Amino acid sequence: MDAGGRRWRLVSLRTTFALSFAAVTAGVTVLVGILSYGAAARLVRVDQQTVFDEVVQDVRAEVRRDRMTPADFSSAPGHDLVRPARTDVQVLGPDGHVFDEGSPGLPVGDDDRRIAGAAPAGRLVVHEGVDVGDDVYRVATVALGGGRGAVQVGQQFSDTEDLLRALQQRTLVLVGAVVAGAGLFGWWLAWRITRRLVALTSAAEAVARTRRLGIEVPVSGNDEVGRLGRAFDRMLGRLAQSEEDQRRLVQDAGHELRTPLTSLRTNISLLRRMDELPPEAREELVADLGQEARELTDLVNELVDLAAGQSDSEPPQRVDLADIAEDVAAVARRRTGREITVRATGVTATQGRAGSLTRAVSNLVENAAKFDRDGHAPIEIRVTGGPGTGLPVKLEVLDRGPGISDDDLVRVFDRFYRAADARALPGSGLGLSIVREIALTHGGAPFAYRREGGGSVIGFTVPTSFSETEPGL
Repeated sequence: MDAGGRRWRLVSLRTTFALSFAAVTAGVTVLVGILSYGAAARLVRVDQQTVFDEVVQDVRAEVRRDRMTPADFSSAPGHDLVRPARTDVQVLGPDGHVFDEGSPGLPVGDDDRRIAGAAPAGRLVVHEGVDVGDDVYRVATVALGGGRGAVQVGQQFSDTEDLLRALQQRTLVLVGAVVAGAGLFGWWLAWRITRRLVALTSAAEAVARTRRLGIEVPVSGNDEVGRLGRAFDRMLGRLAQSEEDQRRLVQDAGHELRTPLTSLRTNISLLRRMDELPPEAREELVADLGQEARELTDLVNELVDLAAGQSDSEPPQRVDLADIAEDVAAVARRRTGREITVRATGVTATQGRAGSLTRAVSNLVENAAKFDRDGHAPIEIRVTGGPGTGLPVKLEVLDRGPGISDDDLVRVFDRFYRAADARALPGSGLGLSIVREIALTHGGAPFAYRREGGGSVIGFTVPTSFSETEPGL
């Protein structure tokens, strides 16, 4: 666990972000430091070289213009040779001996002696990196001409290099401080950025570990992390609701399945005494078995439709509810022998799944025919749309049956709910709940109310401009 924890800390997003921030800052700082130091060193060196070259060129120009002697460059009072800072001048006699020693004295080599005895005035020899005591100089020897001697000009550049080395050390210290500060700031910034992600990760791991969808999800901020937290919280809420719906469906289905199964077991036990029963009882037993088998089949089919309704793979398309109502009415007329009328007004097209909408309308018509079994008035299907797109389409089925009590109106779309006066009729109590699920999936809503003059009106609405991005489609 310790090794795993250390490994996690090394590869965590916070560590990665902090190290990346420090690495980028270090790279930029080192680059800027190198460029700055290089530019400063180059400027200092060029400036020193320029000063040295100017002094040497002045001496050459002077000795070429006038006939000069070593005494003319003596450091005694009355001689005005410009001597810039860290520049030393030493005068050599005709044979190369030191006529006027510099401060400090500069070394004299064979090349310098040859220049001192040279005939052309201004002849030059330059020495780089000459050690003078503990310092380093560059030295230029300029001939006075006519073998009269020479002038040595020396410039100390070891102090300049010492200055540049000090600047280099300070630059390195500054770079190190900036990198360390960047690392600490990057760690703090990464902590600020990732702390909410860490909290979300902990919540997700807790859900995976405990399988509890009611875990509180920390949600704060309006940035991407805040949006992620809210989306994750909504997702858990929907999963919890889906789990609860599934649990209720299983419980309700188990409860509803027990009744027909119990009846089937009872009748099957009677089959063992089939020979003992009179002919009328045998026919009644067989009829009951067939009726119970049909009801059980219908219940299972409706349960499958209800459970699979949310995962319907039928692609949404533009459909006309008026056409669907006509098709459903034609099938229902053949099955029930009842008169069923369809009246459509306005724009009745919507975006949806034709199969699901057909099932919803069929359930409404079958429900009306079942509760108005002995009625003679026609069952009416009305499809009402707005004068243009954007208004909802309303489909309602009207019957002249016994109607729905006020207490049942609020629960008529609940799963397996059946009114007290309808429990003797065949059915599972799932038909209208399937209508509700289909309507909600299509962005609409179901409705039910008592019809004036007797009977009931049950239906649903769907939008005409339904978008495929809505939930369920």
